[in-house]
Amino acid sequence: MARHDLTDADYRALARFRHALRVFVRFSEDAARAVGLTPAQHQLLLAIAGHEGDGPPSLSDLAERLQLRLHSVGELVGRAVANDLVERHPDPDDHRRVLLALTERGASLLADLSIQHRDELRRFRVEMNDVLRELDP
Repeated sequence: MARHDLTDADYRALARFRHALRVFVRFSEDAARAVGLTPAQHQLLLAIAGHEGDGPPSLSDLAERLQLRLHSVGELVGRAVANDLVERHPDPDDHRRVLLALTERGASLLADLSIQHRDELRRFRVEMNDVLRELDP
């Protein structure tokens, strides 16, 4: 299908998709704020807990995962450490690197948020399946 062959139904489906994404992001931001976190702190905690590498993530790992500059992640981590959400540890293999872990408080807040997000994602999945079916040729 050429670009100009989009139908009104295609545009409606794409608009529904964008709206559903925004609703989910808004839900996520509001849920984070409701437990006293900024949306950025929530994303940081999730990136640490969900790190796929061997061992705890470094600042560089998180910068890549969050798509932020290293100094921005450093500032975000500094505020998270001050709020007892994250701990810094020197890398035993490379003392130039700092590794990060959740504190008990950070892990608890993230678990509460993650249960809410899992439930919302289940609802979102149903909506997205409907939208994606509309986009099938």
